[in-house]
Amino acid sequence: MVSAALALLVANSPLAGRYFAMLETTVAGLSVLHWINDGLMAVFFLLVGLEIKREMLEGRLASWPQRILPGAAALGGMAGPALVYLVCNTGPGGQPAGWAIPAATDIAFALGVLALLGSRVPVSLKVFLTALAIIDDLGAVLIIAFFYTGDLNLLALAGAAVVTAMLVVLNRRGVAGLAPYLLLGLLLWALVLSSGVHATLAGVVLALCIPLRPSRGTVSPVHTLEHAISPWVTFLVVPVFGFANAGVSLAGVSPAALLEPVPLGVALGLVLGKQVGIFLSVVLVVRLGWAALPAQAGWRQVYGVALLCGIGFTMSLFIGLLAFPADPLLQDQVKIGVLLGSLVSALAGGALLLRRSV
Repeated sequence: MVSAALALLVANSPLAGRYFAMLETTVAGLSVLHWINDGLMAVFFLLVGLEIKREMLEGRLASWPQRILPGAAALGGMAGPALVYLVCNTGPGGQPAGWAIPAATDIAFALGVLALLGSRVPVSLKVFLTALAIIDDLGAVLIIAFFYTGDLNLLALAGAAVVTAMLVVLNRRGVAGLAPYLLLGLLLWALVLSSGVHATLAGVVLALCIPLRPSRGTVSPVHTLEHAISPWVTFLVVPVFGFANAGVSLAGVSPAALLEPVPLGVALGLVLGKQVGIFLSVVLVVRLGWAALPAQAGWRQVYGVALLCGIGFTMSLFIGLLAFPADPLLQDQVKIGVLLGSLVSALAGGALLLRRSV
């Protein structure tokens, strides 16, 4: 949050020229912004992939009964914002390519707000939000893979497939050392970067190939790597990404500009689409008897969590860059919509959950 606020401050100060020039500086053939979004964010997606694998195999999503409620909520929480965005962008001047921007929840920010509320929120609700956000992240990864892939370089894609096969072989043979996985992961990232598929997906593929339970020994490679990179992602990768991508000049931005199709669709998708999609999905699943509400949680608290899921900062900004790669104006509109929608969702959800009664 501090890094995003600092980016907005710098982008609207006399330092704005230096800020934007720094991001466009070329290093080893790529701009600084490109290195951050395609390089550092690959580490972020590596952590996301590790979390998904761990939760699916031994965590909160290890069985189908555990997956039903957060799974339904995640699906509703992706469909609702997408529909709201498309409604706002079907007329003249609309940009339907950005439909997935408000579909993603920022797990770190949402859980951060819950952490600030302390004992007012039962642990079961935090578990529910974590599981929901993990499935949401998986959905975002699939959306990026299938809908935001450019022209394909088949030779590089074939090379990436060969490297992936080598990672699978290491996994099947029970290789527990992380060094060969990470070396092949670097090669995989370079090939995916050249293939036309977004380079960050290499992080997810690498994560899924690292064994959770080695055939020999007791140390889990997934746990070891997750614990090793989590502080770096939390305190370096995400803040740097926020500082590099949240900076938008507000000069000339009027209330009327917020009613443009893109910022309006993104903001309403996060604020309205998320809460309606998630809450209605939970109501449906519970009323059908397929799952029960989280223990010691009531409908008001579930609704508060649905509001918090409208915080879409990191993933939404990232998908916005993929949706409009060559249009800085639309990218700025996305940033305004994401920041506004995320702020309203955080404040509304936090205020609702502050009340102890359920």
